[in-house]
Amino acid sequence: MAQGMKRLGTPIAALLGVALIALIATSWLINRDALRKAVEAQIRDVTGLELNVAGAIDISLLPASYISFHDVGLKGGGTSDPALRVDVLTANLRLLPLLLQRFEIADLTLLRPRIHVSLKPDGESNWTPFIQTIARTMKPGAENQVSFSEIRIQDGVLNYEDAATHATEQFDDIDLSLAWPSISRSFAATGQFDWRGERVDGSISFADFVAALSGDRSGLKARIASAPLKLAFDGSVANRTSPMMEGTLTIDSPSLRNALRWTGQPQPASGGFGRFALKARANVVGASIALTNVNVELDGNAAEGVMTYANNGRQTLQATLAADTLDFTPYISTFRLLASGARDWNRQLFDLNGLSTTDLDMRLSAARLTVGPSKLGRTAIGASLRNGTLALSVGEAQIYGGIAKGSFGIARADTVADIKAQFQFTDVDLQACASELFGLNKLSGRGNINVSLVASGSSPFGLVQSLDGSATVTGHDGAISGFNAEQLLKRLERRPLSGGGNFRNGSTPYDNLTIAVKFSDGVATAEDIRVEGPAAKITMTGTASVPTREYDMKGVASLNSASGFELPFVVQGPWDDPLIFPDPESLIRRSPASAPLLDMLKDRKAGDAVRSAIERITGGGKRPAPADSPTAENAKENAKSN
Repeated sequence: MAQGMKRLGTPIAALLGVALIALIATSWLINRDALRKAVEAQIRDVTGLELNVAGAIDISLLPASYISFHDVGLKGGGTSDPALRVDVLTANLRLLPLLLQRFEIADLTLLRPRIHVSLKPDGESNWTPFIQTIARTMKPGAENQVSFSEIRIQDGVLNYEDAATHATEQFDDIDLSLAWPSISRSFAATGQFDWRGERVDGSISFADFVAALSGDRSGLKARIASAPLKLAFDGSVANRTSPMMEGTLTIDSPSLRNALRWTGQPQPASGGFGRFALKARANVVGASIALTNVNVELDGNAAEGVMTYANNGRQTLQATLAADTLDFTPYISTFRLLASGARDWNRQLFDLNGLSTTDLDMRLSAARLTVGPSKLGRTAIGASLRNGTLALSVGEAQIYGGIAKGSFGIARADTVADIKAQFQFTDVDLQACASELFGLNKLSGRGNINVSLVASGSSPFGLVQSLDGSATVTGHDGAISGFNAEQLLKRLERRPLSGGGNFRNGSTPYDNLTIAVKFSDGVATAEDIRVEGPAAKITMTGTASVPTREYDMKGVASLNSASGFELPFVVQGPWDDPLIFPDPESLIRRSPASAPLLDMLKDRKAGDAVRSAIERITGGGKRPAPADSPTAENAKENAKSN
C-alpha cells in the first residue's frame, strides 16, 4: 500500500507543480488591461449596469485571484444618477479558466455599497432594466449566458423612495449573501440589516428565479425576524400584470402595538393590543390581501374566520370572526368615565386620532363575552369605521339574565366626539344592569330598559354636559333599598313628629315600577316615576343633574290602606348616597299640637300667635293652670301625642 501511495502521489505532486508554474507564468504574462475590460463586460452583461470607476484598480493572482475596483458607480437604463455606488467592488476569478487566459467571475463582493431604489408613478423603477437584463441572460438557451455563483454585500445602505406616495425608507448596516444561480434555477438571499432602529434577520428564496424575474409563477419562501415582529410566508409568487402571492402566512408579535408603531402603521387607542399571532391562507393581489382559514390570537383572545386588507391610498380591514370566549376589558381599561378615586366625571381629553386613518368592517360573534365587570352570553357584534365615524351594533347579546340589542356611534369633528347610543334591555336583572351601566345600586328586580342618548364633547365631562335624549325603565317584583316606605308611613301616620333617623334603612318592595326621564343639556327631568307596591305607592317629580351626579326631587308616598295616608318627601344629594327625608311642613301640619304654628305664623300678629301656640303645647304662661284642671290635662295629652 505504501508503494501504491508513493506511485499515486508522484503524479499528483507533479500536476500541482505544473499548475503552480502555469499560474506564476500567467501572472507574469497576463494582460491586466484585458482582464479589467473582461470583468467590466461580464458585470455589464449580467446586470445591465455600466461601471464608472473613479478610484484605483487592484489586481491579484497569487495567492488569491481577484480584481478590486475602488469608488465605483453603476448605472443603467438611461438614468443619469448611479443606482449603486460601492467603495470597493471585488470580483473573485475562477482559477482554471484563468490558467487558460480566460477571465470568468466566480463571485462578487460589494463593500459599503449605497443602493438607491426609486419607484416611479407608473410602477417602474430605476432597477427595472437590471431585472430585465438578469432575466434575459439567465434564460436557458440565451447567447453568451454568464452568471455569478454569489454576491456578498457588506455594510451596505439602501435608500428607497416612492414618487407616487412620497414615501421614503432607509436600510442600514446591510450584510447579505445572495446565492446567485449558475447551474441551479433557484435563488436565495440571507442576511441582516437595520430598519427603524431594529436589527432584522431575513431570508428569501425562489424555486425558479428566472420565472420569478420574468413574472411567471415560482415557489417562494420568505422569513423576517426582529424583536417587534416575526413573519413567514411559504407559497408561490407571480408578477404578470400585478404582484400576486398565494401561500401560508404566519405572523407573531409580543406586542401588536409596538409592531404597528415600528412598521409605521396607525396605532389604536391606548389599552390592549399586546400579544398577537396569526396563521392563515393568504392570497395577495397588488395591495390587497385576502386571508382564509384564519386563526388569530390577540391579548389572549382566539378567533377563527376570514379577513381582507387593502391599502389603496387608505387602509381598509374587513373581517368575519367567531370565538368561544372573548375579553374586551383590555381595550376599555384606560377609558374612565369617572376621574380615578373621585365622584367627578373624567375631564381628560379623548384621543380620536385612531378614527381617521383606517376603515373597518367587522362581524364578530362569541359564545361568552367579558366587557369590564359585565359578563355576556352568546353575542353578535358588528363594527364599522369609515371616514372617522365608528358605528357599533349589537344584534343580540345575552346579558344580565336577559337580552340586549342596540347601537353605538362616534363621529369625529376635530377634537370633539359626537356620540349616539340606542339600547334596549329586555327582561334583565335591574340590580346588575343599573349598577354596572349607571352606577345606581338601590334598585332590584327584573324589567326592561330603553335608552336613547346623544352627546357631544371632547371629554367624558363634556359629553355629560351636553347629554340629550330619553330613558325608560319598567320593572316588576323588586325593591328599592334605602328606606321602607310602608313602615315609615305607618309610624308617621301615628306620630308625625317622631324621629326621622331611620329614613335611610330598609327597602321598599314593589310589584310594578315605571321610570321615564328626559335629558336636556345634562339635566334629567322626571316625566313619569311610579312605584306600586303591595302596601304603598310612590310617585316622584324633579330633576337629576348628570354633570354633578346629584338628585333634586320630590315625591309622595301613600299607603294602600283605607286611611290613604300620604306623605310628601324629598330626595337630594349624590347618586351613590342620596338623602331621603319627609317634607317637614307636612309632618308639622299632621301634628295636632304643632299644626297651629304654621297657620299662626301667617297672621300679621305672628308674635302673639306663636306665643299662644307655645303656651298651648307647653302649658306655659303667666297663670299656669292647676295640675288637675282640664287645661293641664289637655296639655299633657297634646305632649303625649307629639
